[in-house]
Amino acid sequence: MNTIAKCQRPGRPKDMEKRAAILDAAQDLFTDQGFEHTSMDAVASRAGVSKLTVYSHFGDKATLFREAVRARCRSMVPEQLYCRHEGDSLREALLRIARHHAKLMSSSETIGVWRAITSDCASGEPRLGQMLWEEGPMRSRQLMQAMLEEYVASGELVIEDVDRAAGQFLCLLKGDLHFRRLLGCVDDNCPQFRKEMEENAEAAVDMFLRAYAPR
Repeated sequence: MNTIAKCQRPGRPKDMEKRAAILDAAQDLFTDQGFEHTSMDAVASRAGVSKLTVYSHFGDKATLFREAVRARCRSMVPEQLYCRHEGDSLREALLRIARHHAKLMSSSETIGVWRAITSDCASGEPRLGQMLWEEGPMRSRQLMQAMLEEYVASGELVIEDVDRAAGQFLCLLKGDLHFRRLLGCVDDNCPQFRKEMEENAEAAVDMFLRAYAPR
């Protein structure tokens, strides 16, 4: 008796184009409207998919929020930023990171995200702030720490607590620039403000090196 082997076809993989469209829509809506006022219906409509498709990819709104924040943070702060480039001096490497973060922390997009999250936290959603912290500032601090550890190992920096030093460096870059933008005191398109960002980035690097360069 002949038998016919039936090959089981694997389940169709998730449509990555739809997933990307959902993430793009979620990033825009969460930034503009905050978590509480962004509905899954609105995300589906903006992405051009059904609400069922949104749920099949992300399960619930909190998961979608985390994935949207993660995607946005990783596009804005790529890991390569913290890689040691051939021919870079220590100061050049730190300046590259400083200039990138200075512009990022005062950009309209970043300010929009912080304002939206602050509003949601005030209305009883502290976990959203925790998610943003983990995917954004904490990730940057961990990447910075890994880079500094390489320079400590090579003897170019002398740091006892590298984790703390990584946090100090990122805080130096902010100065009061981020806070002033957050409060709407200045526009990042203002030439004087952009000049101040550049000068603060360089000053932060020089101060950091005075603290941790070998004596």
